[in-house]
Amino acid sequence: MFALPIGDNAMLRPLEPWHAQEFLAHIDRARPSVDPWIPWATFSTDLTSATAVLQRYADRQAQDGARIYGIWLEGTLVGGVMFTQFDATAGVCEIGCWLEAAGEGRGLVTLACRALITWAFEDRGMSRVEWWVASGNTRSINAARRLGMTRDGVLRQRSSYRGVRHDSEIWSVLSAEWPPAEGAPAGEPAGVAVSSGVKAELDRLMTTFLGAFTNTGGGRPNLRAVHEVFIPQGTIISNVGGEPVVYDLDSFVEPREKILTDGTLTEFSEWEVSERTEVFGTIAHRYSEYRKSGFLDGDWFEGSGRKTTQFVRTPAGWRMNSMAWEDV
Repeated sequence: MFALPIGDNAMLRPLEPWHAQEFLAHIDRARPSVDPWIPWATFSTDLTSATAVLQRYADRQAQDGARIYGIWLEGTLVGGVMFTQFDATAGVCEIGCWLEAAGEGRGLVTLACRALITWAFEDRGMSRVEWWVASGNTRSINAARRLGMTRDGVLRQRSSYRGVRHDSEIWSVLSAEWPPAEGAPAGEPAGVAVSSGVKAELDRLMTTFLGAFTNTGGGRPNLRAVHEVFIPQGTIISNVGGEPVVYDLDSFVEPREKILTDGTLTEFSEWEVSERTEVFGTIAHRYSEYRKSGFLDGDWFEGSGRKTTQFVRTPAGWRMNSMAWEDV
């Protein structure tokens, strides 16, 4: 049985039927956070049903189909990744993930998914890896973004969970796009060595900032989060036109909150596709490439650009102090 190291004290290896007891204990811990999004978490409620889930994956793997792998952190199963669909003839597969709280903030899902995607492209010659996710599952959407995936579209009210219809988003990455050509993949260390704790905190700040503007699936943006991740004196600079435009936090938030809530800009989201983060003592710098998409006045648009973000460590933790961006 193989075991692939992924980060500090973490291993990725096959999750097999004989792991059922350990798998069930893990799912019981993870259930509050994964149950709405991972259907088989709903059904793995005792040893018999947990074994059945793992046996189905084992049977499908024997037919060169779906596969499932666990993530062990310091010897404890804390999550996993899987090929929910694997069609070698068509050259298309679908990948998914889940994680309990004890494994969060370490980049384990990103590292594990990168290992599976690399294997699919380089060892099996797949052409396309897909990521299907409910529009309200922001953690999974952020994982797709960190992997450099592109959102292909939204299938409205495609799935039902406990009587509520949900939109489904389809994200994908193609073999020609893998690995990301420029910069380090978002969510992984690059440049000057960064401790995992600091890197996780800076990742969280950026994810919170970008997520503040999301209004996909009928959700409302949370622009208050901009004030939460910045120091009060923070500045944000647009270098999109001929002259830089400098905003304080209030002047930046107000017009964006309006268009994100009055119907002007809908189904909007913005995400990093690559980043490089450097930390020097109590200050840090992050270079990001990003993509964005949505409906502006009813017309679909997609865009991309670059950001540079500065951070300072304060008594309350790391905060952003300035950001500048340009569209490309």
